[in-house]
Amino acid sequence: MSGVRCLIVDDSPGFRDAARDMLERADFVVVGTAADARDAERQAHALRPDLALVDVDLGADSGFDVAERLGEVAVILTSTHDEQDFADLIAASPALGFLPKFALSPVAINRLLAGRNVSGPPGT
Repeated sequence: MSGVRCLIVDDSPGFRDAARDMLERADFVVVGTAADARDAERQAHALRPDLALVDVDLGADSGFDVAERLGEVAVILTSTHDEQDFADLIAASPALGFLPKFALSPVAINRLLAGRNVSGPPGT
């Protein structure tokens, strides 16, 4: 799905940069990056992304709380930890799903998005 507007929320600058590079090579439009919950909410409100990739552990903040507060934005949770470590929280979350960081790819993201009508700008 090309043209999907994405916000990357992670407290690791290295991960934010790597995710941005990967997504932009696959024709996603990275509209912003945030390192914490407050910045994520501010940017989501201002930039209106279609999708937010949100790290489960944002230092003092919880990615699960961010997912709750982003409202209409499709959220995919990410972590270096195994999905089973967070299974109950993921199930209770409004997020589309979870991708371990080692498995994060445009193909994996598109598979999760396929279940929701997130298609980017008209004509894409």
